[in-house]
Amino acid sequence: MQAPSNPLAIKTKKYGLEKNKYIAMCMRQLFANQWKWAFLPLALVGLNVFLNLSGTYKNYWIYIFLAISVIGYILFWLIQFTGITQLAQYKQLFDKYRYEIDSRQIFMKISDKEGGVIKWDMILSAYKDKEAYVLEMGKYQFIYLPLAIFNNDNDRKLMDKIMRDKGLIN
Repeated sequence: MQAPSNPLAIKTKKYGLEKNKYIAMCMRQLFANQWKWAFLPLALVGLNVFLNLSGTYKNYWIYIFLAISVIGYILFWLIQFTGITQLAQYKQLFDKYRYEIDSRQIFMKISDKEGGVIKWDMILSAYKDKEAYVLEMGKYQFIYLPLAIFNNDNDRKLMDKIMRDKGLIN
């Protein structure tokens, strides 16, 4: 059952997340979460350089292996995120929605009769960059709200206020 529409809610234009934008956002989140692992190949290269220069163990295969491993790891995740965009069960991620946002919930409407509710407590973190609000709900699950879908500056200011009140942005 749908919650009644709040007349004071922020009402946005219809927007559907582009598949390439989804892939880019997931890769960004992947690198943000796993950047520490970049030190492992760097440490192995450093160790190998030391062993080569000291004459203890001369080899060059480790450089090729590490390069292939890093490229393979990145390609693996890129293929995973690209695959999500092709699967039927994830089709709703890319449907066009109109959003009605208030301090209680985010109401995602496909049409006037169809939609779903996301409570604010489901949003784990959020940030605002120069082109959008990103509301993160978990690993690689987020709501991307470009600033262009808001009807005016007052709606953007109200969105800022709601997110500050929820403790999601400063």
